[in-house]
Amino acid sequence: MSDTPFGFGLPPEEPDDGDEGKKKDQQSGGGQGPANPFGFGGLPGAGGMGGGADNPFAAMFGSLNPTDLGAAFQQLGQMLSYEGGPVNWDMAKQIARQTVSQGTADGTKDASVGPAERTAVQEAVRLADLWLDDATSLPSGAGTAVAWSRAEWVEATLPAWQELVDPVAERVGTAMGDVLPEEMQAMAGPLIGMMRSMGGAMFGTQIGQAVGVLAGEVVGSTDIGLPLGPIGKAALLPINIETFGKDLGVPKEEVRLYLALREAAHQRLFAHVPWLRSHLFGAVDGYARGIKVDTAKLEDVVGQFDPQNPEQLQDALQQGMFQPEDTPEQKAALARLETALALVEGWVDAVVHAAAKPRLSSADALRETLRRRRASGGPAEQTFATLIGLELRPRRLRDASRLWASLTDARGVDGRDALWAHPDMLPTATDLDDPDGFVHREHIDFSELDKMLGEAASGSTEKPNLKKDDDTKGDDDSKDDGAE
Repeated sequence: MSDTPFGFGLPPEEPDDGDEGKKKDQQSGGGQGPANPFGFGGLPGAGGMGGGADNPFAAMFGSLNPTDLGAAFQQLGQMLSYEGGPVNWDMAKQIARQTVSQGTADGTKDASVGPAERTAVQEAVRLADLWLDDATSLPSGAGTAVAWSRAEWVEATLPAWQELVDPVAERVGTAMGDVLPEEMQAMAGPLIGMMRSMGGAMFGTQIGQAVGVLAGEVVGSTDIGLPLGPIGKAALLPINIETFGKDLGVPKEEVRLYLALREAAHQRLFAHVPWLRSHLFGAVDGYARGIKVDTAKLEDVVGQFDPQNPEQLQDALQQGMFQPEDTPEQKAALARLETALALVEGWVDAVVHAAAKPRLSSADALRETLRRRRASGGPAEQTFATLIGLELRPRRLRDASRLWASLTDARGVDGRDALWAHPDMLPTATDLDDPDGFVHREHIDFSELDKMLGEAASGSTEKPNLKKDDDTKGDDDSKDDGAE
């Protein structure tokens, strides 16, 4: 991340007005204290910045041209005047767009998508949907297929990022006010308000930078296993697909088609499993509620807060102030989230492989490349892990993929996909350790579910105790099998 957040330059070492400027700088203590990005020269107690300075902003802005100076003041105003939620999303969007415009580390610049690329993406998604018809019982979920530039990806996914990040940022904003003693909070009201405004701006800056970097890495709208884009819109990024396939030795058309298969498979799942999106985002929120802020670190930062050096809060955010609570509830929340991500990615991996293997000679190589890429993550994902204490990666992708493949062999495509009918029917983290046991148990459970539905239809007032059947599978199970 940038050492000079919010675009503020450091004070110039040599003032523009020569020797007189040097004398003036020495009289004001220049070069001996921290940088003064806010220019609060006349504040009482502002280390070494006495009230005699004719222009308290000169140390900060002296080397800027008028255009840069105007932009710096504009960002300063945005930081201090922000009164919205826990994250300044206007600033996040601005920073993300700026990050995208700078290009990626390999020098690739963003560019508008041309007609030929849009047509190629639409045809790839259309063909992918045809192939997927044989691999899953879920119908197509892509009403439209679009080709996005990186900037368009930023615009389309920011609402989803807001839903993911705001719960954790809210905890930090509250903690920034609560670390002061209660008797001081009334007197320090303006300071708390300013700190919260800066906290929102700093979160916005960090999130904006991470989203901007991620825009240079992703190849579609579902890369992290969450539906970041609009529902029913399959999206691919041609410029990133070209970068992704550059050194693979695979024809560009095959790379595009394989990635279209993954995007289209995600779209089917999120479109036809109506509870899945809220389940995943709820799991993120549940995990976020169990994150505690390192109040000792925050108290230390607030206690030493210097208006001349607001980068302290920025540094604290970059270093991470979040720790998951070591409680059974939090461990269970993390297990639910990791398992949910693994099940989504594992299902997509298994379905896409079934569709691509008979048709693409590069299917195995592309599958392994995507698995490794998904498991390792990138710099942007690491930034999110630091900021919100959460890695959005499926740790058990391979286990989940093997389980879905076993279910396909044992119960067929329809039986496998029927598990998405309700979240309670999905495998748990323990089931990933014993896929064969889960396949057998779920077969029995489905017969019990059929019996319950039949009795409900016939008006029976007795309902089978599914929990008892789950816990005691022996003779009753075999009896049910015989009845069938």
